[in-house]
Amino acid sequence: MLFFDRPASGEKAILVHLDFALVSDLKDRQEFEELVISAGACPMDVVGGRRSAPHAKYFVGSGKVEEIRSAVSAHQAEVVIFNHTLSPAQERNLEYHLKCRVVDRTGLILDIFAQRARTHEGKLQVELAQLQHLSSRLVRGWTHLERQKGGIGMRGPGETQLEMDRRMLSMRVKAIQARLEKVRKQRAQGRKARNKNEIATVSLVGYTNAGKSTLFNHLTSADVYVADQLFATLDPTLRKLVLPHAGSLILADTVGFVRDLPHDLVAAFRATLEETLEASLLLQVVDASDENRQETIHEVDEVLDYIGAGELPKLLVYNKIDLLDEKPRIDRDAEGNPQRVWVSAKTGEGFDELYQAIAERLQSNLMRCEILLPINAGRLRAELFEQNAVINERYSDQGEAILELELPQRDVERLLANAGVRLIGISKDSPLELVSAE
Repeated sequence: MLFFDRPASGEKAILVHLDFALVSDLKDRQEFEELVISAGACPMDVVGGRRSAPHAKYFVGSGKVEEIRSAVSAHQAEVVIFNHTLSPAQERNLEYHLKCRVVDRTGLILDIFAQRARTHEGKLQVELAQLQHLSSRLVRGWTHLERQKGGIGMRGPGETQLEMDRRMLSMRVKAIQARLEKVRKQRAQGRKARNKNEIATVSLVGYTNAGKSTLFNHLTSADVYVADQLFATLDPTLRKLVLPHAGSLILADTVGFVRDLPHDLVAAFRATLEETLEASLLLQVVDASDENRQETIHEVDEVLDYIGAGELPKLLVYNKIDLLDEKPRIDRDAEGNPQRVWVSAKTGEGFDELYQAIAERLQSNLMRCEILLPINAGRLRAELFEQNAVINERYSDQGEAILELELPQRDVERLLANAGVRLIGISKDSPLELVSAE
């Protein structure tokens, strides 16, 4: 269910973009226009300007309000869309003077999210964000009743209706939050099962429209929705696959980020983004053909920091080299660790280098150890072989399997949590303590 009027397909829109810095950001304006088109509206004109600070009443100055109103009249526009976050009061004041619907940046992104959500979970997350955005804007629909309050027989009907609506919204928000908490717990159980099985998770993150889903499809041969538009992927997609040199892993595709993504929207998608928090490695997909790619990397890093994933191991994947004069390669740091891989998800160029870089990054914190498995741990033994984690195998006099393994330290710690599994040998620089095999 949608709780605000979305820009209808082909609806005529006047765009408003102000610069608050000394230098105009053309890229920001271009991205804003792409967002509007992704929402299905038809941009008719862009009203620009520069201010040192937003106007308290209208966000823009009174002269700019008249300019916007003239543009609305000239193009017979049905909606005015701001590339900024407006307060509820500013939105109401603008609608009153423009005689036209006004949508701010948060409402615009919410609308795109609503159109892209496909799973039940995704739709719940969008509805939650919509309700939270709407709660402070309820007065818009009841000003006609508020003007009547105080009369005999009509004392306070506007306030009464508003309170009823707010209670209904509050109840719905709590219900959705409870259902999303259930989803979050189910996801946590799934991650716990994967951790128990020692399967690494590699999560794709990146700026929206960088080519994450195309890369995901190429890696997994899956059929994730791909389109040349912002936020084409909203719901997370998980696939198990076996990569050369890296063995079995779970690959997760997540929602793309965009500059100035409102933090309350990020919070609403917590259940989805928690897949990123538990990743063994982040593949940050970057549009290599974008001249502002460093800015987009910074924007993604800010969101990762906000959700608590900023310190996770990360490999930059520079995609779309088919649009550049670049060859597939791995860029390494001073210690020889892979930092960037140049690929084309469209043509498949650079995927051998990508497989190699993923394997190296996953193995960068590997430790060698020997573990003793109880006789009844045949399934666990088979899973370790499936992951290509076993270097050597021998048997004790009692018939117990003694496996020489190469695994990340945290995976070794999880392995030792299984009943009967004992650590009997480790590399000399390991922080883990030996347990007697007696």
